Amino acid sequence: MASSSSIAVRELPLFPLPEVVLFPGRPLPLHIFEFRYRIMMNTILDSDRRFGVLMWDPVQGQPAAVGCCAEIIHFQRLPDDRMKILTLGQQRFRVLEYIREKPYRVGLVEWIEDKPPEKDLRSMAREVEQLLRDVVRLSSKLTDQRIELPDDLPDLPIELSYWVASNLYGVASEQQTLLEMQDTARRLERESEILTSTRNHLAARTALKDALK
Repeated sequence: MASSSSIAVRELPLFPLPEVVLFPGRPLPLHIFEFRYRIMMNTILDSDRRFGVLMWDPVQGQPAAVGCCAEIIHFQRLPDDRMKILTLGQQRFRVLEYIREKPYRVGLVEWIEDKPPEKDLRSMAREVEQLLRDVVRLSSKLTDQRIELPDDLPDLPIELSYWVASNLYGVASEQQTLLEMQDTARRLERESEILTSTRNHLAARTALKDALK
């Protein structure tokens, strides 16, 4: 798939969401109740079931320029034409321009993807996975709760980088930065930094907890 090619440009209905960043391969459940988005979803369901999810930037007062395409894989109609939908993240895109604003935003977008890696990233991915397992183990110990990673944790570097990024909670701006990166190695490096910091913080808290027993 070309990153910047006229072949890879298309019109896409856009759905801005505050504090939400969707990544390829990750699920996103939504409750649709606003009239304009009910119109959008009904239109999408009659076509290819795809729309773009963009994080709404409260500081700039506008959506981010890079988002992720979502495909509706299941939907349930509720009273008053409200809808529950389950979507799955597909490819990322960059908004080139807005074609219209009402009743909902439609943009001209280009698909973007990571550049081919210059080196084998599997060892880097394994390091990130180990850091992730350390964080989960320490979190379980600290909270006295059973926390486990899924059995189907991705093992391919790019897919793992998306999985980790999508599970960073409460840091939407950091997630947006990771989404916009087109270098898998850089994304994994940044995630390694975040997980290392989190692991060290949890280790210190766990040690304190053990000392106070």
